[in-house]
Amino acid sequence: MKRIIPLLAACFITLPAAGADLLLAKEYRGQNISGWAMSEKLDGVRAYWNGRTLISRQGYAFTPPPGFTDRFPPYPLDGELYSTRGQFEQISATVRSAGRSWQGIRLHVFDVPRAEGNLYRRLAVLQSWLAQHPDAPITLIAQTPVKNTDHARAFLKEIEARGGEGVMLRDPEAPYRGGRSDSLLKLKSAQDAECTVTRHYPGKGRHSGRLGAIGCRNAHGEFRIGSGFKDADRDNPPPIGATVTYRYRGFTQKGTPRFATFVRIRRDR
Repeated sequence: MKRIIPLLAACFITLPAAGADLLLAKEYRGQNISGWAMSEKLDGVRAYWNGRTLISRQGYAFTPPPGFTDRFPPYPLDGELYSTRGQFEQISATVRSAGRSWQGIRLHVFDVPRAEGNLYRRLAVLQSWLAQHPDAPITLIAQTPVKNTDHARAFLKEIEARGGEGVMLRDPEAPYRGGRSDSLLKLKSAQDAECTVTRHYPGKGRHSGRLGAIGCRNAHGEFRIGSGFKDADRDNPPPIGATVTYRYRGFTQKGTPRFATFVRIRRDR
C-alpha cells in the first residue's frame, strides 16, 4: 500500500468538490467527430461518486444497500446507475427509495473526473482499480474511437436495433469540466428536451374522461404533447408545474417542437 498511495496521488488533479456541477451533453449537429470516442447512451439514472457518497445530478445522496459501495475507489467517478435496456422506470424507482434491493444495478462509469490525462488515461485509472477489486458493482463503459460520421451513425443503428437509446460522443482530449460542453454530444434519431406542464386537455373518444394532451412551456414557447402517454399516465396525468421529458424531430415553422412525444416525468432527487 505504501507504494500505491504516492502513485495515486500523482495521477489526480485538484478540482472543486462536486455537487450538481456535472459535465452535460449538447446535441450532435454535424460537428467533426473524427478521432472522438463513442459509447452507448445508457437510459439509467445519473450518479456521481465523490469518493464517499453516491450523489444524484441534483446533488441529493442516494441510499444504496449496505455494502454496495464498499469496493468503490476513494476518488470520484461519473456514470449511470443502470441494469439493462428498457428498465428506466424500475431503475429510477429503485434508486430513489431507501431500503430496496439494487439487484442487477451497477454504476456504469464514463469518466474519472479528477484523474490526469485524456479520457483514455482517466478511465485506465479505474480499470486498474477494478482489476484489483473485481467484485465492485462497477462497469467501465467501453469507448470506441470514431472513424467518421458514417461510423458513428452505423453504431447508432446497431444500438437502436438492440433497443438502446442513442450514442454519446466525447472529445477524448478535453478535460472534465462541469456544465454543457461542446466536447460531449448526444447522437440520437430523435432529439429530447424538457418542458414544464402548464395545463391538461381532456381526452376524446377512447380517452374520454381522462387526459388527452398536456400543454407545455420551455424556451421554444407553448405547445401541446398528446402522444406517448400510457393508460396509467392518462389516468394520473403529470401535475401542472411538473417537468417532463419529451422527444421530438426538428421544429415547425413557428419554432415549436415537431412530433413532440411524452417520455416521462423528471424525478428530481
